[in-house]
Amino acid sequence: MKGNELELFARCASGFEKVLAGELKGLGMRRVRPLKGGVAFFGQLADAYRACLWSRVATRVQLVIARVPATDADALYQAVLSFAWEEHVPKDATIAVDAHGQNDALRNTRFTALKVKDAVCDRLRDVHGARPNVDTREPDVALDVALHAQRATLYLNLSGTSLHRRGYREDGVQTEAPLKETLAAGMLLAAGWQDIASKGGVLVDPMCGSGTLAIEGALMATNRAPGLLRDRWGFEGWAQHDADLWGQVLTGAYEAIDDAADVLVLAGDVDPSAIAVARQNVRRAGVEAVVRLFVDDAARLGRHLRGPRFGKGATGETTAAGLMVANPPYGRRLLTQRDLPHVNEALSAAANALPSSWSLALITPDTSVDTALGRAPRAIIDCYNGPIQAYVRMYALDVESRRACDVVSLGGVRHNVSVAEKNSAQFAARLRKAAKERMRWARKQGVTCLRVYDADLPDYALSVDVYEGARRDEGRRVAVVEEHRRPASVDTRRADRRLADACALVAAVLDVPREAVISVPWQADAEGTGQTLVVEENGLVFMPDLGDAFESGLPLGMRGVRELVRAHARGGAFVNLFDASSAATVYAAAGGASTTVTINAFAHDAHRIEEELKANGFTGKRHRFVREDPLAWMEREAKGGRRYDLVLCAPPAKLLAKQGMELVRSALSLVDKGKQMILVCGDSKIDPSGLDEVEVRDVSAATLPHDFERRAARHRCYVLKNVADWG
Repeated sequence: MKGNELELFARCASGFEKVLAGELKGLGMRRVRPLKGGVAFFGQLADAYRACLWSRVATRVQLVIARVPATDADALYQAVLSFAWEEHVPKDATIAVDAHGQNDALRNTRFTALKVKDAVCDRLRDVHGARPNVDTREPDVALDVALHAQRATLYLNLSGTSLHRRGYREDGVQTEAPLKETLAAGMLLAAGWQDIASKGGVLVDPMCGSGTLAIEGALMATNRAPGLLRDRWGFEGWAQHDADLWGQVLTGAYEAIDDAADVLVLAGDVDPSAIAVARQNVRRAGVEAVVRLFVDDAARLGRHLRGPRFGKGATGETTAAGLMVANPPYGRRLLTQRDLPHVNEALSAAANALPSSWSLALITPDTSVDTALGRAPRAIIDCYNGPIQAYVRMYALDVESRRACDVVSLGGVRHNVSVAEKNSAQFAARLRKAAKERMRWARKQGVTCLRVYDADLPDYALSVDVYEGARRDEGRRVAVVEEHRRPASVDTRRADRRLADACALVAAVLDVPREAVISVPWQADAEGTGQTLVVEENGLVFMPDLGDAFESGLPLGMRGVRELVRAHARGGAFVNLFDASSAATVYAAAGGASTTVTINAFAHDAHRIEEELKANGFTGKRHRFVREDPLAWMEREAKGGRRYDLVLCAPPAKLLAKQGMELVRSALSLVDKGKQMILVCGDSKIDPSGLDEVEVRDVSAATLPHDFERRAARHRCYVLKNVADWG
């Protein structure tokens, strides 16, 4: 095979296939074709060696050995057994086999790998007289099996351990959550750093951590092959390895190093211990000559942009070309969501300190960073940073690309707010107008938790709720911005930017600290943010979990229904069915209910309702919480002949749509003669007026709060009085 063209495959992080393809073409590889998860290409043995040594983006370089039938386990075994493995695996060499992919007959990757391993070992036993040993940690020859449909592709791993292991990190002496070197290099290549470096440019990373981006940038700028520090390669145990040829490739790589490269890599971090680690990594990588480290907050980057490279030309612009990069901490890595505004403000300050001719590239899952920067990305690469879905976001820093809104808050403070979408100024104006009117109404009514915006503009289909803290949280104000369901036709990235813009503008218009604005995207999980706030409503105390995408504990649109419960509860036995918040139970107790029973399937709600009842002075066995499916509980209670004086039935829309009037009748069967049920059925087509022996009163208008008038078509509430004797 040494004299023939080899078929090769280089794997890489998802999203970087085109970047890797461009790199391999630049290395002189032939017939380069990006595929899912990597790039196929062809070359001579020297090309395979150079791909292993020089590729900055590939995580693994593999030689395609064969493609064989894999209709079932026996077919795969026989095909692998017939292959001349002795041409690739030396006598006494250790092996390891991995597998991925599946088909109808081969669903378990461990079983697939075992069948291939057995076939290889049986073949080598017949040829060499002994089976090779298996070493899953550091095998001499590592094989990989990829199943697709009825075929299997057999690869030999030429690179060995993942190519992101450059060799300049010291095990156990790194910062938390370092960026993988191959991902960092892919980001730099995509952002055009190689071209900037060739012109004597500057690379800046103001949140450098252990220095991965800075070091990878310096390796590129000085033309250092990223694999020069590695001490072990997969091809070294291969039977066809050519040590002399490999020596020539290595020699060429050392001769190519440009220690006199006219570039500067400037990297800083607010954490001195991170800079200490970065300094060690820089030294081991051999790039001290071009990397300058500093300890400071990213927001103060401007004070470090000094020296001849930052001198001004005739036009007043900095003469050197440049790129700023960063892997900022974010809510699912190192920090909490509440820290994000501060991180983004620092990034924005750093970007604003740079010349307008520079570029910016970030890797983050946080789409709100566009708003903080006041820019929409010119390009985005979807990828994964470890297990977290993230994006490489690339921006131009020219003045024309920056957007901002001038807004005046309800308190009269003027703000210049960075936004990413040009239409966000319309949202700010509409929000201010609606919030001013509704908060004036709220002050007159004594309402402290209200909705101030409700999808007034189609492009900004979200709601904004304001909560004023009480008791221990008095003086705190929190705003919750919840996105409505996105139609399939909506541009996802633009919708992300609109939501982030809205959160920034809500903070400015409503005089709320940015960290006190909670964003709830429409696809958010239902576990909430864990941010509770003590609030008051009609003299009662509640502790909602703000930002819970399922139920905060105090649904503001049910305020009128809760007041109705309190008005009808005196002296009676109250049942709370399907009300996920359970807040109506507190109102029933406050209205003088003799007993309350709250039926809810979720354990965390039991603790909340118990705490809220206690905070309002209602304790004891008169108030019970039953953790059970409400449907099952209703059926058991009806069979037992138990009846109640007031039932609140507020079923989920999906359940109501499925069971309809049958559900209503089941709930009514729990109501004693002459007593009432309050039915909340949203925008359902349910019409209880046709029920026999039931007096029906439509109280939809009376229970719809003023701040929810835009939802009048989706609010249906009835009082049903049972005039039948169910006993």
